Amino acid sequence: MERRNFLRASVLGASTVAFTGSLWQGAALAAPAQPATGPYGALQAADANGIRLPAGFTSRVVARSRQVVPGTSYTWHDAPDGGACFADGSGWIYVSNSEINPGGGASAIRFDASGNVVSANRILSGTRQNCAGGKTPWNTWLSCEEVSRGFVYETYPFGGAAVQRPAMGRFTHEAAAADPVRRVIYLTEDESNGRFYRFVPTTWGDLSSGTLQVMVAGSATSGSFTWANVPDPDGDPTATRNQVSGSKSFNGGEGCYYADDTVWFTTKGDNRVWQVNLTNNTYELAYDDSLVSSGTPPLTGVDNVTGSTAGDLYVAEDGGNMEICLITPDDKISPFLRISNQGSSEITGPAFNPAGDRLYFSSQRGTSGSSSGGITYCVTGPFRR
Repeated sequence: MERRNFLRASVLGASTVAFTGSLWQGAALAAPAQPATGPYGALQAADANGIRLPAGFTSRVVARSRQVVPGTSYTWHDAPDGGACFADGSGWIYVSNSEINPGGGASAIRFDASGNVVSANRILSGTRQNCAGGKTPWNTWLSCEEVSRGFVYETYPFGGAAVQRPAMGRFTHEAAAADPVRRVIYLTEDESNGRFYRFVPTTWGDLSSGTLQVMVAGSATSGSFTWANVPDPDGDPTATRNQVSGSKSFNGGEGCYYADDTVWFTTKGDNRVWQVNLTNNTYELAYDDSLVSSGTPPLTGVDNVTGSTAGDLYVAEDGGNMEICLITPDDKISPFLRISNQGSSEITGPAFNPAGDRLYFSSQRGTSGSSSGGITYCVTGPFRR
């Protein structure tokens, strides 16, 4: 197996921008990431918001569930989950799902160029347990229902009614990631025997019709793969994950992120980060807590994932130490932040603003341990860009 290609790019706007440089040029055999000192150094003492950060970084609370978003008249939703940022002139929009059932849906907060809240509003209502999702190059947000035979909904942060997209399959949806090169959308499934899918739209930019496909591969943790059509994306009476012989099983698919001919996704059942190399149709492990060579694995309860323009992956924990961990392009992993005294919660929705100097995320149940106690944060600082 050749060295993993950790050339990463942000998918913060309508296009994908690739970054190259000596950091990514070395030739070495691939190996899952190992613990090391992070690029920002050790975590400092908890700040006033209970967040431990490296020196030079600060946090603030943006919104709280069941409370009016400061500077607006909009009440923030319960159980904030998957999220993404969209460029909006000189400012940006942060979109967040609500993982409650029934009710679900998604909301958006608009910020000006200085990061001040301008407005907030609902962009999806009346759905079920909207967990993660993904943004598209045409600036829509795909909000995914994490329920049996759940739907993907295409939502419009800049205005417009959300649309159900049944052609993308009905299963326990988790996350989505758009690949503008192959013109497909990758999809994860949150089941103990879930699958990894891709949706091939009939017309790129229009998700109303297309073909749902599933990864076919062996049982090993690395190897080659192919794609096979799912005969019945509706998943009834036979679940989509059981329709294709030889399709590869993954233990609890979670977050998904695409950049530069590579897609990464996480599986919570075995604490792994998977890397799919799309130029040569191979897959392998980017991280596995059982393969940490020494010490305590820094990342457990793997969940949502995003990337920075510098090529770093940020992986949020569902439980664990309530950390967001950072995996660098040279396969080193370290904690980037830790939330104190919220052990009954999980970290969700990490996403960078277009400039890459602010990281948004939520603690889904906050200090209360209840879906009504969600807190959405922003961290600002000298991120590598």
